[in-house]
Amino acid sequence: MIDYDPHHWNSHLLDVRGSMVREIMYRVMLCVAWSTIVVASHWMWARPHKVSFAIPEQAHMLMGVAISLLLVFRTNSSYDRFWEGRKLWGGIVNESRNLGRLASVQLECDPGLVRRLLGWTSLFAQATMHQLRGSRPQAGWWDVLPADAVRAAVESEHPPIEIARQMTACLEDARRRGLISDILFTQADANVQLLVDYLGGCERIHKTPLPFSYVVHLRRALLLYCYTLPLALVDRFGWHAITATLVITYILMGIEEIGVEIEDPFEGSDNDLPLEDICTTVDKNLRQITDGLPG
Repeated sequence: MIDYDPHHWNSHLLDVRGSMVREIMYRVMLCVAWSTIVVASHWMWARPHKVSFAIPEQAHMLMGVAISLLLVFRTNSSYDRFWEGRKLWGGIVNESRNLGRLASVQLECDPGLVRRLLGWTSLFAQATMHQLRGSRPQAGWWDVLPADAVRAAVESEHPPIEIARQMTACLEDARRRGLISDILFTQADANVQLLVDYLGGCERIHKTPLPFSYVVHLRRALLLYCYTLPLALVDRFGWHAITATLVITYILMGIEEIGVEIEDPFEGSDNDLPLEDICTTVDKNLRQITDGLPG
């Protein structure tokens, strides 16, 4: 995610990174090139021969209204997914802190067990991020966790689930040794269960794109609108129809691309959620808790 100050326009108004310019540039330039051909043909061939291939502005305006509604729904749906993803990761942060808080007090008689539990908790956040991106965790609390167990978890088919199992195993070890009661075990394991629930919510967003038919129809309609735009403007605007096509196409293509960009907020692009920073926050919070433990 790009960090910026929303109160200062000059600091980001002309930025290219994250602005969708690179993603839509070629599509916009193709529309501009087509509009140049249309306008040149209109003035150099159609007008001298008293022929017109312009289309009614009213018909094109009605098409624009439909396109606008489709784009609004597209961006709203994508932003709902983006914000839901942020809430899910906020839940991962909060439940990690709650688990660390509870364990540091209830298991203070066994600091080593607390460190292992919170080590797995920190690794869970990192593994969730990598699971959503199709990669593997590369760092963690290797010094306090059993190396063989970490390697098995990272190399398993679904690392976050194996890590969650290890977290529950730590709690079960504490319950079996009488360090916590059954009630406290249930309460602590509920935190682990919520972490798994948040993982499932993120996977739901990641693996369920917008319906194919909707996206295809929107893009076909958008291309039809943009490529017929110079035909609707050439009579009234003349050569200025090229500039108008550039501006309108840039705006509409950019809105559609923004929807694509934030539809899956976990991929690590410029406008996605800062998962690395969130994982670092979890790690720092849990290390702060363990730093206060004896030994």
